[in-house]
Formats: sequence, C-alpha cells, structure tokens
Amino acid sequence: MLSARSLFEEILDHDESFRLFCSIAAGGEAQGGWENGRIAALVPESERALAPKVARHGADEDKHGRIFNALLRKRGLTPVEVPHETDYTMLLEKHGIGLAHEQLTSDEPLTVADLITYLAHSRVTEQRASEQMRLLRKHFAHHPDIGRAVKMISNDEDNHLAYCHEELLRFAYAGHGRAIQRALRECALAEIRVYRDVSLAVMDHMGRILGWPAAKARALAAGIHAVHAYERAVGWRRMVTLEMPERRDALGGPSVTAPEFA
Repeated sequence: MLSARSLFEEILDHDESFRLFCSIAAGGEAQGGWENGRIAALVPESERALAPKVARHGADEDKHGRIFNALLRKRGLTPVEVPHETDYTMLLEKHGIGLAHEQLTSDEPLTVADLITYLAHSRVTEQRASEQMRLLRKHFAHHPDIGRAVKMISNDEDNHLAYCHEELLRFAYAGHGRAIQRALRECALAEIRVYRDVSLAVMDHMGRILGWPAAKARALAAGIHAVHAYERAVGWRRMVTLEMPERRDALGGPSVTAPEFA
C-alpha cells in the first residue's frame, strides 16, 4: 500500500535516492539563503526594521542547506547535480514569481511594492514548506538519522510562515491590502503548477533509481495530478489567507545554529 511514510522510507533507505533527495533540498535552501541575504541588503531606508528579519530568514535557509549536506556526509555520500526539472526555486523564478535574479544582483534599493512581492512569494512557498516538514515530522521525528534535522527545520519553517503572515498584515494595515491579495493569488496559482511539475519530475527520477514498476509510477503520478486538481479548485485558498500568528515576532532574534550538523 502506498503512503507518504512508506514512500519516504523507501527513498531514505536507498543511498542514491537519498542522495538525490538531499541534493535537491540543499540546493533549494542555499538559493533561498542567498536570495534573502540580498533582499536584506537592499531593503529601503523606510523599512530598515525589516532587514534583520529577512537576514534571519536567509540564515535559517543557509543552515538548512548545511544540514542536508551534513546528512549526506553522515552516510558517506556527496551531493549530485540537481536536475533542471526538479529545481523548484528556479522554476518559480522562471514563471515570474518573486523577485528576479537580475534585480537582486543589482545595488538598487527595493521598493515597498518589491517587499510585498517578496513577502507574498515567501508566504506561499513557506506554506508548502511548513506542510511538508510537518508531514515528515509526524512520521520521522524519532528517526535515528534524520529525526533531529526534521524537527529543527520544521520549527524554522513554522517561524518563517508566521513572520510572513505578520509582515503582510502590517503592510495591509498600511493600505496595501489589494496589492497583497493580487500578489498572493498570482503566486499561489503559479506555485501549485510548479509544485505539480516538480513532484512529477522528482518521482520520475526516484522511480528510475528505485526500479519502480510501471503501475506504481502511474499510481503516484495520478496522486500528484489529483492533489493539483484539488489545489487548483479550492486548495490554493489556504495559501492566500492572512491571520495574525500565535508566534509573534518569530524572526526577531538570532538564528539557532546547528553545530550537530554543520
């Protein structure tokens, strides 16, 4: 019987599939760390109080990348090149979601509209990250190899999501509500398409590594398409709502280091 737990156990137990999984995760986190670092440096003077929180977000993402690479080293493995079609972060940018790479490599300060674009993108993608890590935490919090990493990253992703809610609400109260809702809706609808495509690509690579029979591969693909159909119909709405989080000022302090991993 297919389940999230049995599927991930299969990936975890095989060196090559685990190697690909950690490489994809590490690459995405490292890219997120760089992006947040650049955004923190380009925050306009009128919003300088936001810069340390953006920097903390980037530091957390960098830490996650180091953790996934450390998990590889623990197994005596090295990262592999991430296949283009599995690069979630890059594909989102290709679809015009978030701030463009070229903008972040310049020295031109960002505008409030740019910050709203960044926060809307983060609110949607952190929703996805938080849900995925909660699923892993549910099944693998006590796993001897990855349990500690899963709990740390899951807590960080929940902090990131709380921060996005709080900052977007702050901008909404300042009169930017309509712009925020437009940005959130656009990003959510694009993200669910990219997530479907990346999920199909990742499962295709995993299936070839693990030698899955055609029937199993078809069943997993059908499941991915079913999730996308639900998200396209109604599920995307969870990504665009805003509410004041229980975790207030979630990124107001220094990033928690991970000496046991990195």
